[in-house]
Amino acid sequence: MSAPAVTGVVSIDGVVTPIAEGRVPVMDHGLLFGDSLYEVVRTLGGRPVAMREHLARLRQSAEMVYLRLPWTDAEIVARIRAAFVASEFPDAYLRLVVTRGVGPMTLLPDACDRPSMIVYVMPLVIPAADNERGVAIVVPERLRNDRRSLAPAAKTGNYLNNALALIEAKRAGGDDAVMVNPEGFVTEATTANVFWVKDGVLRTPSLDCGILAGITRALLLDELKRERITAVEGRFPVGDFLVADEAFLTGTIRGVSPVVRIDGRTVADGRPGPVTRRIAALNDRLLDANARDW
Repeated sequence: MSAPAVTGVVSIDGVVTPIAEGRVPVMDHGLLFGDSLYEVVRTLGGRPVAMREHLARLRQSAEMVYLRLPWTDAEIVARIRAAFVASEFPDAYLRLVVTRGVGPMTLLPDACDRPSMIVYVMPLVIPAADNERGVAIVVPERLRNDRRSLAPAAKTGNYLNNALALIEAKRAGGDDAVMVNPEGFVTEATTANVFWVKDGVLRTPSLDCGILAGITRALLLDELKRERITAVEGRFPVGDFLVADEAFLTGTIRGVSPVVRIDGRTVADGRPGPVTRRIAALNDRLLDANARDW
């Protein structure tokens, strides 16, 4: 069976084409070694959500992998906006990828010409079914990358660790995986941060567990403080997560996804709990508040 056609456009170093016609050089280090960075932004009513925060994280990631970005934020936004306008989508999934660029077949990037900027624009598809019925989580034996080796805090294109964990979760009957670090503490899902409730306390792994500083996670934590809802960030053993009373995943596209099973155990009554529903409503409000004009 052939894969379904992908709808959308792609901008490669400022040249916009249909995605099916997009081409990158075979000697690009992003392709050869996964030497790249990326950010995913969604739009709401044609306006990008939290673009400023995503660009700040992109620059932080670039510093962590010794990659100098040759563009200003305004130049990056202009490329993204041009591709979005060309797509003619009312709302879209926007993926910004920065590769190390073309260079010789060697790990050392010193001879790479310059970074390449690739912008994907595809229809925005919110996993509504996941957010209504909830998702099943598997905690696989595969560990999250140690932050002292390839720090998950850098949002790079090197996602094999996550991909393998997701494959293993699917084979075990789950929808996603939540991984632990080498010390046995909960980290995150394959493309999302994780929160859970235990004994009335909302918990989420702290950044020093080796997780991505999710934009949705950060916005929610700030909003929870304003709402006087206590959320504890910490280093939690996996056993604490396995017996959660409620749990949910957060991310730019998924928003807030309730977790209804963990390693085969039904969480509470198998439906989104009251804290999860309240956080989902807060996130809807945050989306609107952070959708800013180009």
